[in-house]
Amino acid sequence: MDPVEAEEQQTEPPDDEAYAEADPTGRFIRYDEILGSGAVKTVYKAFDKLEGDEVAWCQTRIDDSVMGSSEKMAQLNTEIGLLKTLRHKNIQKLFASWIDEDKKTVNIITELCTSGSLRQFRKKHNKVGMKAMRGWAIQILAGLEYLHSQEPAIIHRDLKCDNIFINGHDGQVKIGDFGLATFLHQRKMRSIKGTLEFMAPELFTGNYNELVDIYSFGMCMLEMVTCEYPYSECQGKPWIYKKISQGIKPDVLSKVEDAEVRGFIEICLAPVTERLCASELLKNCFLQKDKPIPVPPISVSLVSSVTGDGQQSASLMLWKGEFLLKGDMHVTDHINLSLRFPDPSGCFKNAEFPFDVDQDTSLSVALEMVDAFGLPQGNMQSIAQLIEVFLLILIPEWVPCVAVGRVVVVPESAHSCITKRIMNCRQLRLAVLG
Repeated sequence: MDPVEAEEQQTEPPDDEAYAEADPTGRFIRYDEILGSGAVKTVYKAFDKLEGDEVAWCQTRIDDSVMGSSEKMAQLNTEIGLLKTLRHKNIQKLFASWIDEDKKTVNIITELCTSGSLRQFRKKHNKVGMKAMRGWAIQILAGLEYLHSQEPAIIHRDLKCDNIFINGHDGQVKIGDFGLATFLHQRKMRSIKGTLEFMAPELFTGNYNELVDIYSFGMCMLEMVTCEYPYSECQGKPWIYKKISQGIKPDVLSKVEDAEVRGFIEICLAPVTERLCASELLKNCFLQKDKPIPVPPISVSLVSSVTGDGQQSASLMLWKGEFLLKGDMHVTDHINLSLRFPDPSGCFKNAEFPFDVDQDTSLSVALEMVDAFGLPQGNMQSIAQLIEVFLLILIPEWVPCVAVGRVVVVPESAHSCITKRIMNCRQLRLAVLG
């Protein structure tokens, strides 16, 4: 056989007989390759012929009690239909679904996350930094925040690392597998379903709300950090049930050495009356550590006053954070400035000092003040920037020696000429920054 001909034959796409089955529309074709499986479900790799994408095909067996009840089947269809409407970057997309009554299965087509479940990914990569895990946690909570904000709220009820999926190339995390999700109705008792090790104690009473997902998230965090399954020390389900009912945390929690990490997990595992919602947890300082600290702008205000001889004067007031600088608006030959600042003891002090435009620079004056009052070296930049902005407004041709950052004119006390000069200051700053 000619080598070229052989290569062409090898690269020809397989015919439909190579596929295990197709959906009723023929758009999705399932392979025999299993991506994951559980007690009642199997997830296969599949293909979307219309879009040309690989997808996941989840096949779940339906209990005879559900198949024999038109009411339960209608509810199942309603819940799946509602899940199709979910649109969030941290929620796995659901493309299609149907019930195969002959095979007694529910079939759901979802987007395929390239690296599988978070549990599989974490076991494969056991050297993951806390920054990455904080990123995963933020994404999971963002997805839960979205679910819980629906009307009525959507409770996942089976959140665990097996049901959270990840794209390893960019670290994007998505909540999936809503086979046990339910919709919240006030004061309505609900059946106990889920994975025991991740279940909140109140689930056993049948009377619960969306905060059960926060408890499960806490257990997910525990597994992510330790690479161990919660309650693995227990011999059988009865022991796990007893521990959870009594509020006894899994032994693996004691292996979390970082006090801040452990504290965050324990917040999630707190009793339901003390447990925080997803929105509140997202504000936790533990999750905010990797965010850049915002640099406060320099605010400018024109303050008018009347002197003892009845003359009107105008002072320029500038502040950045806790530093406040004040100077006369109309004196350019003998510039005197007043600075209010916090000293190391926590009190505020005021210092008046002259500025010689021919001899001084903002940095030299700021350095003198830092040395004279024992201020942290980091304060020198803020003092110098305030001086520079004052001079840029007072002397339009002034060339700064430090970048001044963002300048904001306080609207209610700003004068039109000040606004115009501030605009010149911004343009000059851009020129200095290149």
